Amino acid sequence: MNDVVIYAVASLGIIGTAAAVILYFVAQQFKVIEDPRIDEVEEALPSANCGGCGFAGCRAFAEATVNQGEKSGNLEGLNCPVGGNDVMADVAKILGLEVEEQDPLIAVIRCNGGKINSPGKVVYEGATNCTFAHNLFGGEGGCPFGCLGLGDCVVACNFDAIHMNPETDLPVVNDKCVACGACVEACPRDIIELRPKGKKERRIFVSCINQEKGGPAKKNCAVACIGCGQCFKVCKFDAITIENNLAYIDPFKCKLCRKCVEVCPTNAIHELNFPPRKIKTGETPAPKKTMAVRHPEKEKVVTENIDLTEKVKVEKPGTVKETPPIEKVRESTPEENKSSEGKNED
Repeated sequence: MNDVVIYAVASLGIIGTAAAVILYFVAQQFKVIEDPRIDEVEEALPSANCGGCGFAGCRAFAEATVNQGEKSGNLEGLNCPVGGNDVMADVAKILGLEVEEQDPLIAVIRCNGGKINSPGKVVYEGATNCTFAHNLFGGEGGCPFGCLGLGDCVVACNFDAIHMNPETDLPVVNDKCVACGACVEACPRDIIELRPKGKKERRIFVSCINQEKGGPAKKNCAVACIGCGQCFKVCKFDAITIENNLAYIDPFKCKLCRKCVEVCPTNAIHELNFPPRKIKTGETPAPKKTMAVRHPEKEKVVTENIDLTEKVKVEKPGTVKETPPIEKVRESTPEENKSSEGKNED
């Protein structure tokens, strides 16, 4: 009995030793020497693993930066959108390289239709998924290019940087956006674009991607771009191009002069974070007001919209020419009407 145990233990020991020797030589033959700087770069990254850099995760991005730095001696084309310029500076320092600062990006919604400007013509009842709905119909408002309002972009965002506006059913991007591009990939209609934040976060862009001709586009959405070319004509910086009945503003050529915004007949061009426009000298626009007025040809008081938007000429600085006042009257009471009728009968 003891001999059986001894032989069994000896056999297992020999087999284990042989396997260990074989595995050792195999490991030495196929071992991969990894640059220790990869771990240092990975520690410097924000560990978001969002894929905004174009790689599967922060580890893959760290490997790419080390390999490119070793081969070409630069980090051109590599950027961590979550960490921004500060993180890329740390990465370059680890690798002993220099990196150029890049303009921070932010997601921009290029659709302004929604329930307000593109009222629903049909009612969608199905899966609350933009990709699913996109393959079924053109949209409740009839625009085949507009936002479907089902929130795939919100689900895809890991930074709570986008949410749906319940009044318009359109997504809204806030300051938490890191330009990872997850919402861009999630949108089946490509209405979300990554654009530079701009100086003082001022941006001008065409909030429409409808490529239909003017008539059908305007029919489906009150603020659709109709490709009229007015913005193209006033732009002196070649920042605007028109293709497939749609205007596009190049953020790198745009000088933020806002002339295109003024001439757009459908308000399809948006300006963000700009101060209020200054009133030109010699003009004082007055707002429209609603008041009760008495017409000579009418017997009773009616309520009308009085247009007071005519320009008021300024004779001297600080002196405004007076306009004739509009007399406000009140609507007569039932008792006064009865007494006036009695007088008329007398």
